Amino acid sequence: MASVNAREWAKNVIKQEEIDKYLINGKDFIDEDLIWDKLSKNSEPDKEYIRGIIKKSLSITRLDPDETAALLNVRDEELWEEMYEAGAEIKRKVYDNRIVFFAPLYCSNLCVNSCTYCGFRKENPHEKRRILTMDEIKQETEHVIDAGHKRMIVVYGEHPQSDADYMAESIKAIYSVQKKAKNGNGTGSIRRVNINAAPMSTADLKKLWEVGIGTYQVFQETYNRDLYKKLHPAGPKSDFRWRLYALHRAMDAGIDDLAIGALFGLYDWRFEVMGLLYHAIDLETQFGIGPHTISFPRMTQASGSELSTNSEYIVSDEDFKKLVTVLRLSVPYTGLIITAREKSEIKKEVIQVGCTQTDASTRIGIGGYSEAAKLQDEEKQQFMLGETRSLDEVIREMAEIGKISSFCTAGYRCGRTGDKIMGLLQECVEGKFCKLNAILTFKEYLDDYGSDETKAIGEELIKKEMEEVRNMEFYQKHNLIGKLEEYYERISNGERDLYL
Repeated sequence: MASVNAREWAKNVIKQEEIDKYLINGKDFIDEDLIWDKLSKNSEPDKEYIRGIIKKSLSITRLDPDETAALLNVRDEELWEEMYEAGAEIKRKVYDNRIVFFAPLYCSNLCVNSCTYCGFRKENPHEKRRILTMDEIKQETEHVIDAGHKRMIVVYGEHPQSDADYMAESIKAIYSVQKKAKNGNGTGSIRRVNINAAPMSTADLKKLWEVGIGTYQVFQETYNRDLYKKLHPAGPKSDFRWRLYALHRAMDAGIDDLAIGALFGLYDWRFEVMGLLYHAIDLETQFGIGPHTISFPRMTQASGSELSTNSEYIVSDEDFKKLVTVLRLSVPYTGLIITAREKSEIKKEVIQVGCTQTDASTRIGIGGYSEAAKLQDEEKQQFMLGETRSLDEVIREMAEIGKISSFCTAGYRCGRTGDKIMGLLQECVEGKFCKLNAILTFKEYLDDYGSDETKAIGEELIKKEMEEVRNMEFYQKHNLIGKLEEYYERISNGERDLYL
């Protein structure tokens, strides 16, 4: 499609009436002065006050902005250690000890926006533009399945050639792929397709709902509107509020599984944590449902972007661990996603304070899975990765530290989404089912894709998990132990996709 048509298309993306309907007295939910006021007023928190906040978090109750601001201002390292321990405990209470794995698939790097930190921006002459055909998407999906994945998040540039109709077709294409497992024990497929895509109108979002979208993920990037304007000088993404209410429109379209995030390194990390909290609060206020996941990628080197390596707000490893911990305590029911942007060492450490999901075997070039050998240069990627190990290597490391890998998609297919899953998470019930389904899907992975070394370590972990289940009152009371053992035996004999 000619660039002039792309420009005309971009002019018609934003629907002002689909912004205005969510405003309260003409204002959106981000008030920069209020955020800074909260951070200032809570700059010297009392130690016992902080311990009271930690206790509230452990009751799986969302914190209010003043409480979160107080946590962000803690300077006492002893208190931080208590917060790290609380984050890990909250994660165990809500989600047990499993880590959910997924793979990203980049379908297009055509883009009408001018984001100064992104390699996809339209002015970047180094980016080699490409959009995958449906056959190429199926081929990429086969490679992702061959690694052992069951979940995928699909990423698109904002462009008329990768509009909602293209996205809907790509989702259907991914779901259609069936591939014999590497070890010959079963057939692999992607059971859950989430998408990371630009804000859309409610009508376009309904198209994605109709073809079975999983989670709809939109990152605000920064909640500072003046900086946002500077970083996004042109394109539909330059409209702060159009992006801010993207997930509100998704709710109206029927998509009740939502994911928020910010790009840390663009602005002060404490401010951005507060912005994410206010975003969660507004979704709860207007729809009764908070975000299912929160992401916190750190900005890494992007081709042709000086800002990506020279920002004054680059987040250190120490502060990164702190911001993830505060998010875990502030919104305790929500999943936290740490991505392959991070190096394996920091990922392993931060997972311990409360992360629930991560990617592995990640390729972010367009066609990066089937053409991996040809797509190693950074000029063909949106940003640089820190974690480049295979899924099998990462899973083995997780098992060594007692974390069971999960490929579960049961909750979504059993209707445990939206307000249903939020209630189950807050009551610490959903994690009980997560544990069972993690055992079953981990067994699938080990039999179908695991290396001998990973299989040996993984099966020892499964024995431990099964014994825990047998000894827990919840499973005894609800007669779930027998069903788990039955399903486990059936999977061991070659059946697949059994879940509770």
